[in-house]
Amino acid sequence: MSASILRTENLTIGYPMRREAPVVVTENITVGLQPGELVCLLGPNGAGKSTLMRTLAGMQPSLDGRILLNQRDLASFSAKQLARHLSVVLTEPINAGMLTAWDLVSLGRHPYTNWAGKLTAVDETAVTRAIAAVGATPLAQRHVNTLSDGERQKIMIARALAQEPDIMLLDEPTAFLDLPRRVEIMHILRQLARQAQCAILLSTHDLDLALRNADKIWLMPKGGALQVGTPEELVLNGTFEAAFQADGVQFDPHTGSFKMAGQATGQVDLVGEGLSALWTRRALERVGFAVHEGANGSAMRIRVLADDDVEGNGRIQWQLIKPQQTTIHASLAELVDDVQQQD
Repeated sequence: MSASILRTENLTIGYPMRREAPVVVTENITVGLQPGELVCLLGPNGAGKSTLMRTLAGMQPSLDGRILLNQRDLASFSAKQLARHLSVVLTEPINAGMLTAWDLVSLGRHPYTNWAGKLTAVDETAVTRAIAAVGATPLAQRHVNTLSDGERQKIMIARALAQEPDIMLLDEPTAFLDLPRRVEIMHILRQLARQAQCAILLSTHDLDLALRNADKIWLMPKGGALQVGTPEELVLNGTFEAAFQADGVQFDPHTGSFKMAGQATGQVDLVGEGLSALWTRRALERVGFAVHEGANGSAMRIRVLADDDVEGNGRIQWQLIKPQQTTIHASLAELVDDVQQQD
């Protein structure tokens, strides 16, 4: 395993107070970021994710412990030196005026330019390469204020990449984006980590995307110690589920999804396989039913009839077996309505 680019030792984060004891958010944080690694920082609101991100970026002092960047204390770097090793993408939108996307990305070269800010051929190549790396070459000459949220976020990532950093820190990079753009941005970041051998740490509320894409997860439960592991490890040992229980939701390790905690409105057995059975289960759980696979003795049982089960015509039907009656439904909506009426 490569040596950590960034490492914390017994780090305590929080807020110093002038006349009172400091407010401690989390303490005893000992973690590291490796080259080529995509790490997602997760946790419920108020757990301290933003405080940790600002502290690691040098934007906020730590209360205790050390942050080492390439074996050197973070506090010993000048602002310009730090910008050559670490870049930051914040959630807050910026006012780019009439800058083109290329102009905005070129600002990422400020750690390398002289007092006049003149770009060299090397700088221009780095800007062009960064734009291409995020798939934004067609956007280069467009004004930033004409870009969509997803396009603008690509340009902000390219600006951070143009700094040629060892580490990229991103605070909620997929906030305000629609689902396809969130998936795209996460895919881009995963590729950048591999191709540039850059360590990328991002905070996010997109739990499903984090579970599917992160090499590691830093999990910050509210009021607890930071936990580190692969997504699969944290799910299997119960840490992931425990971190979000206080928010009134339950994590289902079998599906990798969340649902509101609460008592089921009814019980139903489900017999079937494939996508039709999967989405039948989702529909029933959405309206509050506990769904059991196979025949388990519930008062109602649903059998998904698909392909050869429906005279070979490829249609899907649902057989609902109740104590006094058996019905066939041609749509999932009809089935759900019938189940709810029987409860």
